[in-house]
This record gives sequence, C-alpha cells and structure tokens, in this order.
Amino acid sequence: MSFGSKILRYQDDILRDLAELVRIPSVRSDPEPGMPFGRESTRALQAILAMAERLGLAVKNVDNYAGHAEYGEGEETAAVLAHVDVVPAGDGWETDPFEMTIRDGCCFGRGVADDKGEAVVALYCLKALMDEKVPAKRRLRVVFGAAEETGSEDLAYYYSREPLPVMGFTPDAEYGICNREKGRVSAVITGGRNDASVIRSFSAGTVANAVPARAEAVLRCGQERVDALCRDALGYGERFSVERTEDGARVCAEGVAAHAMQPQEGVNAASWLVRLLSGVFSSEELGSFFCFVRDCVGVEYDGASMGVKMADEESGPLTLNLGLLSADRDGASLTIDIRFPVTKDGDAILAAIREKAEKYGLTLADGHAVAPLFLPADSPFIRLLSDAYQAVTGEPAALYATGGGTYARALQSRGVAFGPFFADEPDRRLHNTGEHFEIARFMEHAQICLEAMYRMLTT
Repeated sequence: MSFGSKILRYQDDILRDLAELVRIPSVRSDPEPGMPFGRESTRALQAILAMAERLGLAVKNVDNYAGHAEYGEGEETAAVLAHVDVVPAGDGWETDPFEMTIRDGCCFGRGVADDKGEAVVALYCLKALMDEKVPAKRRLRVVFGAAEETGSEDLAYYYSREPLPVMGFTPDAEYGICNREKGRVSAVITGGRNDASVIRSFSAGTVANAVPARAEAVLRCGQERVDALCRDALGYGERFSVERTEDGARVCAEGVAAHAMQPQEGVNAASWLVRLLSGVFSSEELGSFFCFVRDCVGVEYDGASMGVKMADEESGPLTLNLGLLSADRDGASLTIDIRFPVTKDGDAILAAIREKAEKYGLTLADGHAVAPLFLPADSPFIRLLSDAYQAVTGEPAALYATGGGTYARALQSRGVAFGPFFADEPDRRLHNTGEHFEIARFMEHAQICLEAMYRMLTT
C-alpha cells in the first residue's frame, strides 16, 4: 500500500472544507485597498489560509496576492500550486453554483474541480505529512493564488517576494504529466468607433479564456432585413432568436461554453452571430470592425483566416478563441486568446495579428505573449512524479502536451502540471455549467498527490 493512501482518512474533512470554500464566489473584481483582485478573491485566499492555520500548519499571506501553508525544514523549498479564484458561474445550472451539492457520488459547484478541490486536497496532504511526522529534507509548501483565471499575476507577485522552489507541480490539468504547455498570446483589438450602420450594440463573453456561450446584437434596420434574418436564423435550428423592435431587431445567439485551450469543444456564440449578420448585411453596413471579425476570425478555431495557422509535432496545432466582443456608439473591442505550439514564436504571431488589424483600420491596443513550457522526459522530477503515479495506479504516467496555461509556468522550468483528472473520466464541465467531480476518482487523485508530495519532501 502506498503512502498516498493515508489521505483517505481525511475525506470527510476535505469535503467539509471544500463546501465552505465554494460558498465564496471568488470571481476577480475591481481592486480595493489591500485587495488587489477584489473582495471575494481576497476572502477565499484568507479563508483557505485560516483553514491551514487551524490545522496547525505554518502560513503566510503575501499581500493578498497569494499565500502558502508549509511543512518541513531546510534551505530548499518544493511546492504544489493551486488557486482559489474561479470564473463566473454563468447561466443554466441545475444547482446553486456557490453551494456545493453532492449527488450520485459527485460534487457540483463552481470551483470544485477548478481549482478549489485541488487546493483543499493539497492542504490536507500537508496535514497528513505533519500528522505522520515525516522527516523532511526541505520545506514543502502549498501555494494558493487568487488570480489564476485572469492572467496569474498573483504568482508573479508572490515569487518576486518568495524563493522559487527546486521542484513543484500544479494539480490543474490531467494525468499523466504535462511536460509541454503551449505558449499563449492575448490580443485586444479596438476600433476608434463602431462604424457599422446597422449594429447599434453587440456584446458577448465574460472572460477572454472561455468560449462565449451567449451573444446579443441590437440592430437598426428595416423590416425586410429583419424578415431575412428570421429566415436565415431558422436554418441554424435553435441557435438564434430574433426579436422585432420598433426600429429593427434584437438578435441573440446561444452557443456552448468551453475553455479557450480547447475552443473546438464549444460553440462560439459571438462568431456565429457575426456569421448570421454577415449573410444579411453588406460590408458597408457591417463596417470595418465587424468585417474584420467576419474575415479574420470567422467561426474557425485554428487561426487560418488570421494568417497564424501552425502546428508542431511536440504539442499539436495552434488554437484561437474569440473570447470577448463588444460594440456600442462609443467604440468597439474584441479580445482573442491564442494557444501556440511549444516550438513557435509568440511575438511573430502578435506581429501577424497587428498587420491584419491595421489593414482594416483597427488597432492592436494590447498584446502580449507568454512563452511555452517544455521539460524533457528524462528530468529527475518527471521521474519522481511518474513513480508516484505508478505507486498508486500501477500504471506508468504518460507525458502529454496541453494548450492550457497553468501555474507551472511560474516555476521557470522547475515544475509541471500533474493531475487531477484521468483521461477516461467524462467531461467535468470546467468553465461551464454543472462543474463537478466524481468523489471516488477525486480521492484517487488525492492519493497520487500525497504520494508525490511525500517523495518531494523526502527525496
């Protein structure tokens, strides 16, 4: 029996504390004094640090950006990185997203699987190591961040004030071991004004790193055009609804939310609404901004129309997500989220986007690239994690690549993403309605997590 099995005795405590944490709607909001990511993200960070203190662990809060709980001693540190902020709940839940519900052996609630559940599990792994009085070769920290979902500047701040670990992992992906993370490009493109003669307003999306599940456009046009919209909308089934107004129409699109790292798993309501409008209105009526969306984004997710389609053998193809789109009489703006292969250049992608935008008279108002992560398969830490996985499951851990951007990047080639979910599990609806995990499988992750942390502490 592996050391990791000792975590099973803490299952009830884990679920109790997770329920407490889920009740905090820790979506990032406007900063307040001493609260860089808003009130609720701060409250969630302080809550889990209070749990750690209650368990008897040493804790530190680094200016409400991030904090840690710690066990062990020595000059070196090792780390497990988790986050307590969440994406917005969205619509369509069958349960209260901020009240954890246990049903049919599963836990439902916003953040249970991304990433509050993992944060609480890692905390109790520290508790188990402390309770067993495991001799330590180094200090082992669980670091809790408060802004992973919106750019991870929480860890950048934290590690500007705390030492980098010699090794670490984040349980915010899947098993086996993610030793390759695609790079990320974020680009905000603006128009000086909304020059569409027929689109009075357009809104879609809540965060850049999710496929928008709903979009709405308010139009000024004649009834003949409204009739044409109604006819075309019928061809898409129930994807669109058209409501006639006094001087035109309000058109809504329903899509399917998904994480920006796998936009092909969703249906982008913004892109499809622009597609519908483009079938009825001319380029002159749409204006330069919406023509750019039509021509350079479209409804694809591989970046072909933007001129940035690419792939490599190590990590697969580039993906592009139109996450945010808004327009009104004062202006127009869109945000795209690109995950690019580990051997490619993010700055070159930004240059291509800027060139496309300028051809339409638009501006790349904000753009930045985050470098990929790539740890070789023969790294000692990769072997440590693989051995921990095999000790619990009996199977070797496969290596894989992801389009997701995890906290592992903050470790500067000292760590990877590792767990918590298994390839044969059904969709957990991360960043969507009905987020959940199956308790039995999640406790299998807990055993792997403890086994890995035991080896990180003692090896």
